[in-house]
Amino acid sequence: MKTSTVKLSSLFLTIGLLLVSFNSNCQDIKLTRQEKKDAKKVVQYANFQVLDSMLERKSFVLEADFLENQYGNRTHVLSDLNFIMLDSTNVVLQTGSSRNIGYNGVGGATAEGRLKNLKIVKDLKNLSFYVAFTVVTNIGVYDVYMTINSDRDARATISGLTPGKLVYDGHVETIFNSRVYKGQNSI
Repeated sequence: MKTSTVKLSSLFLTIGLLLVSFNSNCQDIKLTRQEKKDAKKVVQYANFQVLDSMLERKSFVLEADFLENQYGNRTHVLSDLNFIMLDSTNVVLQTGSSRNIGYNGVGGATAEGRLKNLKIVKDLKNLSFYVAFTVVTNIGVYDVYMTINSDRDARATISGLTPGKLVYDGHVETIFNSRVYKGQNSI
């Protein structure tokens, strides 16, 4: 089943890329609106399959481009310092800044702990995922709720035992393609 899914998604991705390259190489032939829509669906479905694989393996990083507090105030941040990493049963939640030193050495806080109660829900109609889990760290217990779309855009809300929340808004990458830098664990 897994090999056929991988082969099928590879086939769809190849067809989608061929359509795009064919369109860019031929000046005389234009794709119709329906053909463009079909090619976009093929690419989205292939991305959905890749994301499904990453989530099932529990191996991905949400790199945040923006952080948002409970009042809706958004701040543009460095994605290599602000991330949520899930690697098997290990989870890292980190905030950072290039201007400050902070508790973790990168201008923020780093909480590393064990994954508990992972729940993944697939939305086949919208080609998206809903992921929820709990992280038990040495500085607290956090609940993480993520929404991940087939274009790899993601939004995660982190809340703890105290009032307030932090929202990571960014994109999902594989651990191997990620360029994050993990600071020292905050006590």
